[in-house]
Amino acid sequence: MQTPQLNKYDDLQLVAEYKQTNNNAFVGELFRRYTHLIFGVCIKYLKNEDEAQDASMQIFEKLLVDLRKHEVQQFKAWLHMVCKNFCLMQLRSGASKLKRNKEMQKDMASFMESDTEMHLTIENTKEIQLTFMEECIKGLNEEQKLCVELFFLQEKSYQEVTELTNYNLNNVKSYIQNGKRNLKICIENKSAKR
Repeated sequence: MQTPQLNKYDDLQLVAEYKQTNNNAFVGELFRRYTHLIFGVCIKYLKNEDEAQDASMQIFEKLLVDLRKHEVQQFKAWLHMVCKNFCLMQLRSGASKLKRNKEMQKDMASFMESDTEMHLTIENTKEIQLTFMEECIKGLNEEQKLCVELFFLQEKSYQEVTELTNYNLNNVKSYIQNGKRNLKICIENKSAKR
């Protein structure tokens, strides 16, 4: 519940008090004041009410961290930029995940194409192919294995893989591409032996 004392603070005073005390109530008051702005920006970019509500809550959590790191001169303008950038990253991430999922489904489909054991059901064939894939991932070199697992299984972006592994972007792309090729060859070889 909002206390009358917080009403007396202007935005920058609330930011300063939060930085000094680490009391989340100060950020809570800022969030209360600008909930309509945050939600409005989120709905404008995300075009989905549920996603906008989720994003609004994530932005509140982000404020708790970002306000400690940044010197804010104009809170409302700064908050608008934070919301806009957050939503754009969500959209980029969503498009990236969609693209990766389509690519992964395409790759999985090519992995699963096999002439052997046509009498098996589709489920058994997929299960065998997934087993082959797990075995083949273990056979990749460490860099390829790590990058492939982060990119395909944990759905990280190239940039996130770069940050998590400390490999440069070109190396990450190369490890993923070579790992994908090596997986395909390995799975095809295992399928041919069945």
